Amino acid sequence: MLIVALVLAVIGLAALVTAVVTSNELIAWVCIAASVIGVVLLIVDALRERSRREASEAPATTDDVEPEPVEDYPEEAPVAQDDESDAETTAVEHHDEDSNSR
Repeated sequence: MLIVALVLAVIGLAALVTAVVTSNELIAWVCIAASVIGVVLLIVDALRERSRREASEAPATTDDVEPEPVEDYPEEAPVAQDDESDAETTAVEHHDEDSNSR
């Protein structure tokens, strides 16, 4: 359909040039008719393309299924407290205090 509209545009341009050169009213009307038919064909083609595009997109957008949320960071495991490391630190601190007092 676009090729037909392009051919009509070329015919309309040729008719316009001929109408201006020869001052023929009939050829001027041919130019106008070719232009109008070409514009109508372009509009019809655009509407068909839009309806095709909407029809192909419609099934994808009408799904009522909600996707499950995805966690970027899973829950972190709690850090285990080591009682022995606390006891060693405490013992070292007491040791430093004892050595300073002498």
